Amino acid sequence: MRGGPVLEDEQGVRQAQAGSKEAFAALIRQYELAMYRVARGMLRSDEDAADAIQDAVVSAYQSLHQLREPRFFRTWLIRILINQCKAMLRRQSRTVYLDTLPEAVAPHVSIDESLDMEASINRLHVEHKEVIVLFYFADWSLKEIADALQVSEGTVKSRLNRARAKLASMRGPASKGEDRR
Repeated sequence: MRGGPVLEDEQGVRQAQAGSKEAFAALIRQYELAMYRVARGMLRSDEDAADAIQDAVVSAYQSLHQLREPRFFRTWLIRILINQCKAMLRRQSRTVYLDTLPEAVAPHVSIDESLDMEASINRLHVEHKEVIVLFYFADWSLKEIADALQVSEGTVKSRLNRARAKLASMRGPASKGEDRR
């Protein structure tokens, strides 16, 4: 879902801020797939992703009154989720695994190559991993990523390029021509 949030989101956020649990639940349902993709991309298991999403939803509900601009609800919600995922990773102090690669990243790779890519992604620093996840798994634009991470678009581009370069160097010379964008 590229592009900005729809006008109905702003109405829903205002209703939720006014106390409507139904409006908040509708907003969460609208973004549950995006939340799952981000959480699953950063964490190893569906269970961990579900825990992070649950914690993020509770946190968002409790702090909804602090959101000043309803049109930024999606970005705000995903930022909360990313912070929850990072907190889980710190608590667990373990390697993060990605079980699958989207076809857009590696459409013609074998299972062995997929496992190599997964292992390579797991060795990335979290700031590089999160831009890879948001860009390729959640299909966000550079601007959306920058907004969610509260950094400049240039920083996102830099992190994405560094992540790609690290992945290419980890995977060897056969990966040099695999760049989607």
